[in-house]
Amino acid sequence: MSPYRSTRRCFTSLALSTPFWRAAAAQAATSGDVSIKDFGAVADDSTINTKAIQATIDHVAAGGGGTVVVPQGVFVSGALFLKPKVNLHLEKGAVLKCSTDLANFPVQRTRIEGHFEEKFNPALINAKNCDGLRITGEGMLDGAGQPIWDLFFKMRAAAPDPRNFPNVGVPRARMAIIESSHDVTVEGITFKDSQYWNLHLYKCDGVTVRQARFQVPDDVRQAPSTDGIDLDSCQNVTVDGCYFSVTDDCIAAKGSKGPHATEDKDSPPVEHIRVRNCTFKRGNGIVTLGSEATLVRDVVVENCKVIGPVTIAVLKLRPDTSQHYEDIHFRDITLDYAGGGTLVACRPWSQYVNLQGEAPPKSVVRNVSMTGIKGRFGSFGTIQPNPGQTEISDISFKDIDVTLDKDKLTASGVSQLSFEHVIVNGKEVSAPSAN
Repeated sequence: MSPYRSTRRCFTSLALSTPFWRAAAAQAATSGDVSIKDFGAVADDSTINTKAIQATIDHVAAGGGGTVVVPQGVFVSGALFLKPKVNLHLEKGAVLKCSTDLANFPVQRTRIEGHFEEKFNPALINAKNCDGLRITGEGMLDGAGQPIWDLFFKMRAAAPDPRNFPNVGVPRARMAIIESSHDVTVEGITFKDSQYWNLHLYKCDGVTVRQARFQVPDDVRQAPSTDGIDLDSCQNVTVDGCYFSVTDDCIAAKGSKGPHATEDKDSPPVEHIRVRNCTFKRGNGIVTLGSEATLVRDVVVENCKVIGPVTIAVLKLRPDTSQHYEDIHFRDITLDYAGGGTLVACRPWSQYVNLQGEAPPKSVVRNVSMTGIKGRFGSFGTIQPNPGQTEISDISFKDIDVTLDKDKLTASGVSQLSFEHVIVNGKEVSAPSAN
């Protein structure tokens, strides 16, 4: 029996005056672990359980804290709001599933894409100022994303300029946002078919994401903006033993954007990030700096495996944002995919640009290394600046032994580019001229 298992009665009434409700509350208070079924949640893959689950959260919070338990079964819900000292546990076989009726995610002010959107949908799981939060278990958060993805592509195709159609142009829910919280653990959970970003961490310090899975179906060509983990203005984050198969960035470092981004006090630096022992099957990049980012430093990705056409290092250079990327290191990465994938993509990115009448800002990329990269893959990649804007220096490749379809690194505007023991297709190669 699960250590999180408490009472398992299912009460159809949510009225506090009923004897059944009082009995459930009294029984749950003795254990600290409360099943959502005790407060009327129904696992039929259709009933909207938002009120029942929120009532469970509120009850646990009122009792001084504990764990809200999602038992086996498929429970559909709208936006839920965790409270301090309330943890969430999804048992094996448990599915907490997003409603696809966005009326169940009423718009509010929320952080998204480098700023606060005054009216956008909250996530399925929302947590703010929840120090010590634990979201654990072998269960699943299911975004039920397919109809939302279909709507997004339909509306984008009908837009006057489809390339600049905003990601927030379609109502949709992230799977989880955790903000302004310390000492957070997310462990064991599967994030599946998110309508938007999967796990959005904003202004958090001290987060561990362990043995989690982030995935969309292999036969889905493109699920828009299904980032695995978004590290938005966070520090001291460890991602350990996770699996990624998404169609956007696997892990993205985010902050602010625009010509005044460095003045944005809501967007502190992304610092001290560790990614280790992870497997990457699909996604734009293992770790992507941008699309919204200002200062990102001290990032280490190590002992990981890439089994699909993913770019290892993506450093997006926005022409309208002053960016500083420093001390970014990839080491001991095993590649096992022929015909696709790229080692590095550091280059201009201009999908969304707004200089607001300001002069183009300056950016810095410094001390980036790739060490101990081995296996078969697609291409070496590109390193190039925004002309006149980006200073790129101290880029090193060491102990590389790879078989590539496209064996040349395209590089320009780089000072101190070094190769040491770099073997490509069986031959040791030197660093290209990058002046």
